[in-house]
Amino acid sequence: MERYLGADIHATSCTFSVLNVAGKQLRRDVIETNGEALVEYVRQIAGNRHLCIEEGEWSQWLYEILSPHVSEMVVFRAEWKPGSKNDAIDAHGLADRIRTGKVGRGVYKDPGRFRALRELARTYTMVTRDVVRTKNRLKSFYRSRGVPSTGQATYSPHQRSKRVCLLPLATRRAVELLNRELDVLTELKAEAKEAMVRESQRHKVTRTLRTAPGFGPVRVAQMLPIVITPHRFRTKRQFWSYCGFGIVTRSSADWVREDGRWVKGRVVQTRGLNTSHNRMLKMIFKGAATNVVGVAGPSPLRDDYDRLLENGTKPNLAKLTIARKIAAIVLAMWKAKEKYSPEKYRI
Repeated sequence: MERYLGADIHATSCTFSVLNVAGKQLRRDVIETNGEALVEYVRQIAGNRHLCIEEGEWSQWLYEILSPHVSEMVVFRAEWKPGSKNDAIDAHGLADRIRTGKVGRGVYKDPGRFRALRELARTYTMVTRDVVRTKNRLKSFYRSRGVPSTGQATYSPHQRSKRVCLLPLATRRAVELLNRELDVLTELKAEAKEAMVRESQRHKVTRTLRTAPGFGPVRVAQMLPIVITPHRFRTKRQFWSYCGFGIVTRSSADWVREDGRWVKGRVVQTRGLNTSHNRMLKMIFKGAATNVVGVAGPSPLRDDYDRLLENGTKPNLAKLTIARKIAAIVLAMWKAKEKYSPEKYRI
């Protein structure tokens, strides 16, 4: 006896819809967003339970507590669609998707691995963004008064006092408060980084991945809780798509009439990168590529970059190619559990 459940999750309530094999709705219930109440509700549904929820703020927690009590649980990344919308319609739609197999590729969840590292990496990312926001706000005050604000002197504790004196009295107090905020956030960022790196070092694979070109302890610690395992990806092409490096082509009016038969014509194809990807992972590999081509010393990848430029490739596209190479190298290293070797890993 198969039962298909869809749950529309909110901060205080969860709306469930339960369907049978034929798609008939057997029941609809509203349950408090409480772990014990949700587990009890799911367990009282008789039969083989198949549950579908949307990706969101609560999806990781719900997967941890509910997946042991269902035969199948899928996290679905919803897309906007026109028409009527409410909790009941959304819950019924999710249940019907898992019943008919129209969920597609669900969001990967593995609550048992890198749990602490995931939270520390998330915290480090948030604090880093707060530091950037505060710096931008400081720059805006200087720019609004015509004071040069380039370089690190704007934020340096030893030089900022000279810069503040260039501002009118009405602005100085606000800038001093932002400077104090920046000092606190900078200390928090250092603490968050230290805690994240220390937690990542508890995993053996960290020592292997840190040898990848352009990678250091921070990028490895941020990547581990996102990818979790390299065996999710059969080849590098699936990994490229996940990182936002998958090539997408679009064309129209492909077929033309020649000699009484239809043949595929030579049409201009619009090329671009896939938009459905993990943005943090793309930032990690683009940052590694920037490190390889601009900061690190001579290497085979840097030679590849120079060769691309000599052949007329634009610098941004050449850097994208290097990022794709690094992603493929990291995936291969992780699967083989061996350190980077320039002679072996020539992608």
